[in-house]
Amino acid sequence: MSSELYERLRGLLDALSAHLIERDTEIRLSLLAALAGEHLLLLGPPGTAKSELARRLRHALRDARYFERLLTRFSVPEELFGPLSIVALEQDRYERQTAGFLPEASIAFIDEVFKANSAILNALLTLLNEREFDNGSRRLRTPLVTVLAASNEVPEDEAIAAFHDRFLLRCDVQPVGAGRFPELLALPDDIAITVPDACRFDHAELDALRQAAAAVALPAAVVELIADLRAWTLEQGIAVTDRRWRKLAQLLRIAAHAHGRSQVDLWDCALLVYGVGETAAQRATVAQWYGERLGTDRVLQPARLTRVVESFEAQLEFERTATDLNYDAAGRLALETGAEDDDNGLRSSRRKGLSGFIRPKQYGERHIGARVEQVGALLAEFDAALGGLDRIALELEETVRLHLWLPPDFADRVREPLAVTRAVFAALRARVIDVREGFAALPLADEPGTAPAPIAVDG
Repeated sequence: MSSELYERLRGLLDALSAHLIERDTEIRLSLLAALAGEHLLLLGPPGTAKSELARRLRHALRDARYFERLLTRFSVPEELFGPLSIVALEQDRYERQTAGFLPEASIAFIDEVFKANSAILNALLTLLNEREFDNGSRRLRTPLVTVLAASNEVPEDEAIAAFHDRFLLRCDVQPVGAGRFPELLALPDDIAITVPDACRFDHAELDALRQAAAAVALPAAVVELIADLRAWTLEQGIAVTDRRWRKLAQLLRIAAHAHGRSQVDLWDCALLVYGVGETAAQRATVAQWYGERLGTDRVLQPARLTRVVESFEAQLEFERTATDLNYDAAGRLALETGAEDDDNGLRSSRRKGLSGFIRPKQYGERHIGARVEQVGALLAEFDAALGGLDRIALELEETVRLHLWLPPDFADRVREPLAVTRAVFAALRARVIDVREGFAALPLADEPGTAPAPIAVDG
């Protein structure tokens, strides 16, 4: 069943993206939003095929009822929700004729969505979130699966913040790049897409898919990553509601279930980039954070390991420069200089002070062995980190090729931060090797001595 679902979705994505240029990410996100029962906001200039995405998405559902509307600042509720019923008014009821309008649609596209007035926005809030529409005194259940909305930009208006939050996924749409522009010019005017009926879904199948996905586990590593992302967004001043985090977790479950997996993996978490961040700039910083986090965790973090290495280096410097009184075999203070002296070295001490009796501190075998062993444990951490990064680098190309939801340029986006992180770890590991050699070369005492306490790491 799992491989069957994967192949079905793969066929659906291929059909929906046919003859669309540089819109793979948008098609994937729109289908994933529909599977999850969430909504997608497309942000970009006019003429970038945003409405075409929604028109194609309706072919993913059997018997889909489609609704599309362009809003202006003069738009009225009747344009979205239907005209008032004259018959109902004659009976003192305030009701709308909703046939053919948004309350009876399963797939909808609303262009320039943020130009809606407060009367429209208030009705949309309930419809998008609860799938319900207040028609007169009755609250009706709607068949809405997903809304794709479009806008050039998100206005900086607190009044629309709640409405903006209803769109779980947000995607920035850019014009076709110069490299593929000739393909755009060569496209025919009328493009008919064909979606095999076997690839389509009905409402019952969507409900069953979501129920099955609810059983997909969030492993500890994924929960840790999401928790760390939440903490980081708070530090950055990026607002993400608790409701949004819960919905994103369910979206990740659906993404994993589509691949037949019983748990979410770290690759699925790349989708968080489209759910966290209110602006394109914020989403870019989230993408950078995710790329830098790949192959690491709370223990194997570059910042933490840098502090560990610095603590070891500081301890080595302290022990290397430490001094001790110089006693001879008879237990007497001895001058290293060999200058003429009386039996107790008093004349030399008067002449040179105590420095004449001082030598570099010596350490027993147990002390040096313990230090080398501690450094060895640290090297094992670095080896684990570097090995993890190397495994991810090997997985990257294959993962992107097979993953239903990752955009085609995902590998290009994360390859550089992976390489940067690896270079940081490799440089730190080289410093650790120098520390190990430094501890091994400490002056050796005749007595084995005792093992020291582990080196304390600040932070």
